Amino acid sequence: QVELVESGGGLVQPGGSLRLSCAASGSIFRINAMDWYREAPGKQRELVARLISGGSTGYADSVKGRFTISRDNAKNTVYLQMNGLEHEDTAIYYCHANVNVQQMGRPYEFWGPGTQVTVSS
Repeated sequence: QVELVESGGGLVQPGGSLRLSCAASGSIFRINAMDWYREAPGKQRELVARLISGGSTGYADSVKGRFTISRDNAKNTVYLQMNGLEHEDTAIYYCHANVNVQQMGRPYEFWGPGTQVTVSS
């Protein structure tokens, strides 16, 4: 129905920056929210940033002031600009979307396959 594909992950040094992208495609009627989660080895998946269709954003305390979530509605793409990266930011980053699918009466949740971000000196 809906596919999410992340890109932009990689290896960076502490203090560096990365920009993640997540493109949504398929039978989309409306995207209600798009989020970025991350999962470090041995840790629970956590919400990093959220963007609601009305424009509201939210961030985990650990990334406030360093990460910025944004969206290109025409392209159904959400971005995560990550600055001042630290070792603790190393994780697999997952795109998540709450979507109203065409001809369906309720929203559904979709996940991308994830992209690896490694911060190392």
